[in-house]
Amino acid sequence: MVTEPHPDGASGDSGSGDLHTPVLAERVAQILAPSLSGTEPVLVDATLGLGGHTLALLAAHPRLHVIGIDRDPEALGHARARIAAAGFGGRLTTVHAVYDAIGSVVETAAADERDRIDAVLFDLGVSSMQLDRADRGFAYAIDAPLDMRMDPTTGITAADVLATYSKADLARILRVYGEERFAGRIAAAVIERRERAPLRSSGELVDLIRSAIPAAARRTGGHPAKRTFQALRIEVNDELGALSRAIPAAMSVLREGGRIAVLSYQSLEDRIVKRAIAPMTTSTTPLELPIELKGHGPTFRWITKGAERPSGEEAERNPRASSARLRAAERLEHRP
Repeated sequence: MVTEPHPDGASGDSGSGDLHTPVLAERVAQILAPSLSGTEPVLVDATLGLGGHTLALLAAHPRLHVIGIDRDPEALGHARARIAAAGFGGRLTTVHAVYDAIGSVVETAAADERDRIDAVLFDLGVSSMQLDRADRGFAYAIDAPLDMRMDPTTGITAADVLATYSKADLARILRVYGEERFAGRIAAAVIERRERAPLRSSGELVDLIRSAIPAAARRTGGHPAKRTFQALRIEVNDELGALSRAIPAAMSVLREGGRIAVLSYQSLEDRIVKRAIAPMTTSTTPLELPIELKGHGPTFRWITKGAERPSGEEAERNPRASSARLRAAERLEHRP
């Protein structure tokens, strides 16, 4: 089971008060710098959030233009204001969308630049702003309506999932997305409870989870609700499905020499990222042939060796970074 970067599973821009410190900011900047060294580089920040990474990259590369995507309209507003206040507003284009729409976003926002996107960045997970807003329902430590939508303007809520899904589907979600040992017991408790009254608040759900799992299990492994809340958030926002579609789409818009960097915060995300990129870093020429067939060589190379992790110093300074994993790759060529 993966430890989340925040007691409630946050990632991305994080910190306290008005200080939102992007995770692995220096390493991300170092990895992307070679691809952003051209005369008019273009970066797609597919998870703009509060704009921490984008702000640092705009400051480091005076001619950089960023296309910032986020599904949360409130986050987009904060990012625009923050980046404009720093004097970089003219070099940012924001788009309200889920990151798996990156292909169509690039076609619209940079119609004549589709083949020269220089870099793509993903910083996955829930931002500190979403967790800190009680009405969003992401945090099990705050009693709030069971919403959990990253885009509060559309889609089903966590309350809808708990009210309508079958016992089998609830157990599957908790087991697969939350790696919850007691998925069946929690699902059964949800079904029994909703026959009397629907679950509407995070506090009600936390109480139900506490009563559904054995006392011994409640005393180990962190907060007993963290896995259920993670699973519901992933289901509500189709996070893994969107990510599975987004990584190949992002790789397809990169120019030769362009780079993709992905920060993930739990093993399910990291596995998807690795499995999407890895096949593109290997040759498809049959092993028995003595030479590389044209068009069959690898089209990407790994920049990172495995998944890079934050230093102990950064994890101590910024607990929300503690479970971050960074993978990055560079495009070598376009296959004909």
